[in-house]
Amino acid sequence: MSKSSLRGQYGKTLLDLGRQNHDIIVMDADLAKSTKTQTFAKEISDRFYDMGLSEQDMISTAAGLALTGKTVFASSFCVFLIGRAFDQVRQSVCYNQANVKLVGTHSGLGVGEDGATHQTLEDVALARTLPNLKVIVPADALETDFAIRLAACTPGPFFVRLTRQDLPDLHSPDHQFALGKGSVIRDGNGISLIAMGSMVHVALAAAEVLEKEHHIPAAVINMSAIKPLDGDLLMRYALKSKGFVTVEDHSVNGGLGGAVAEWAAQNYPLPIKIMGMKEQFGRSGSSEALYDHFGLNTDHIVAEARSILNIR
Repeated sequence: MSKSSLRGQYGKTLLDLGRQNHDIIVMDADLAKSTKTQTFAKEISDRFYDMGLSEQDMISTAAGLALTGKTVFASSFCVFLIGRAFDQVRQSVCYNQANVKLVGTHSGLGVGEDGATHQTLEDVALARTLPNLKVIVPADALETDFAIRLAACTPGPFFVRLTRQDLPDLHSPDHQFALGKGSVIRDGNGISLIAMGSMVHVALAAAEVLEKEHHIPAAVINMSAIKPLDGDLLMRYALKSKGFVTVEDHSVNGGLGGAVAEWAAQNYPLPIKIMGMKEQFGRSGSSEALYDHFGLNTDHIVAEARSILNIR
């Protein structure tokens, strides 16, 4: 399966949108080479602002520009964009419903060798708590393109979470991305594996093992739209499967698993296993080695699915 860069696609899509819409402004915090906003900056320099190592100032300025009628894309690593500038995101962007699109790269354990200080595992949880903020975690480059285009033409604040590492190309060109909608990558009625971002292709591999080796028909749901959450899709699979396993490169507290569990508690309680980082920080290493070390891999997903079904 081929792989593509989500942040690379972000840079290309941003440039295409900037050529079409002269009200689009792009801002970065001294990381344009890494976030790939430099693609926009090289061609449309008069609408690009590098704010230096000052994420709080970048977000406040982005909100001010948005309130004058501009569509502003502000980018940095996720740990800085949401973690360091949370107050500005809350007060200046979300409270004012400013038309600011926060696009974070370098999320989760996928940051790899940069280590625990840069491996943000709390950003989705923080973003989910904020009123008016829509949260999207694309699973591949094509979905990134769709998500950025949707954010650009939809008024109000967005947080789009991208990865440092390239991810497998999962979707065909006819894939339809919609706000508040998940997508079914693989159907099945035995167990439902619900994943986001870098874990979707891992869940897909686990589903194939469950089918071939254990004769368990597993559905794989790409829940790229974290907020608003696709309750209709969850209900459909709650009714047809024996339980959910959620998988995310994020803390088990407040992320995808938390969102699904909250929905289930209020709508249709069923067995749920939440896979992610449990009360711990990451460490330095390759993304694949870290996923194996912390149990975010095919074998552990298969084991959790089997435990719900009481299969040893």
